[in-house]
Amino acid sequence: MLEVVTLEQARDTAACRFQALSSPRACCVSLDQAAGRVLANDVVSTEGVPPFDRSMVDGFAVTSSDTFGCSEALPALLELQGEVLMGEVPDCSCSPGACVRIPTGGHLPEGANAVVMLEHCEEYGDGTVGVMRPCAPGANVVFKNDDVAPGQVLIPNGTVLQSHHVGTLASLGVVSVEVRAFPRVAIISTGAEIVPPDCTPKGSQMRDVNGPLLAAAVRACGAEAVEFPIVHDDIELLRDVVKTAVEDCQMILVSGGTSAGEKDYTARVFAEMGDVLFHGVAVKPGKPTLLADVGGVPSFGLPGHPVAAYLMFLELARPLLTGVEGAKARTVTARLGSGVPSNHGRTELIGVRLEPCDGDMRAVPIRGKSGLISQLSCADGYVEIGRDSEGAAAGDVVEVRLFERS
Repeated sequence: MLEVVTLEQARDTAACRFQALSSPRACCVSLDQAAGRVLANDVVSTEGVPPFDRSMVDGFAVTSSDTFGCSEALPALLELQGEVLMGEVPDCSCSPGACVRIPTGGHLPEGANAVVMLEHCEEYGDGTVGVMRPCAPGANVVFKNDDVAPGQVLIPNGTVLQSHHVGTLASLGVVSVEVRAFPRVAIISTGAEIVPPDCTPKGSQMRDVNGPLLAAAVRACGAEAVEFPIVHDDIELLRDVVKTAVEDCQMILVSGGTSAGEKDYTARVFAEMGDVLFHGVAVKPGKPTLLADVGGVPSFGLPGHPVAAYLMFLELARPLLTGVEGAKARTVTARLGSGVPSNHGRTELIGVRLEPCDGDMRAVPIRGKSGLISQLSCADGYVEIGRDSEGAAAGDVVEVRLFERS
């Protein structure tokens, strides 16, 4: 007989015992593959940005003191000494009483300390320019190293790289970056009746659904799925596989063998190798679910029924992958399309299909048993009916937890 915990207690136990997973390994990726990855080391600038004083506007580079007191009625008259070309170092300087035409992003000429916007100036055609608005030193100029100074920690270790980080790295000439390798999650299917998906079942055999299903769910979280061969009700083999997985992976998912039968070995192996935190959850489907701490690795025993295994992964294992891009669940609000009775004394998870309805979203419950994988193919997510509830009525507003991000 299983001594069950509530779904809330199971969630809390997993979250309190284990931190969000990350891999201890690092790997190098190109800049075009960096978005969404977790930085493995501080990014320290080896150069300054920008590498020279540059103009922020189209206009004229000036010595700011030459413009003090000028106005539209009394413009400052400056001699035009040349023009800055984009991508080139100026071949002229800006002496007192003079100016140099400069484009946005242009290299500020020697002697200038400000730029007057083009619309505040007027060329008279005789080699002079009238400046009709005064400017302070540094006006409209980004000075050398203003953005980034050499030796500055630009992006700290542990940052989830986003588009703007990629832009910053590109500005420094960084074309590859060290990131944390994806967490490795072991996928182990068990059962004497289970055969690989590419085999034709004989007699009472069944194709392995949980292996590919959980591997895909792990990859959708941005983690790496490590798929082991099917274990056919052999406790010694299961023990060896789990031992190998603990040494190389940051999470273990064993499906099947979690009930209280004579050949349900998962709990026995986990208890021998670690600490079983709970075995049994007051939830439908998913009651036989168990969690153990095996050498510091969260090790889940998931039910053999595919729907139950998938929902328990989403509820208990996926939150531990929240440090990985894509792992966080996305939810939408909808109204139930039909009533859902529930008086089982345990939390119930009901698959639903989302449909637009009168400018709103309607969640249509999918009826089926936990072993029927086909019910998942027409569902977009699921809703939770509390264990102390007698169900939900048609039209009730519910929170739908989507299976994946898209």
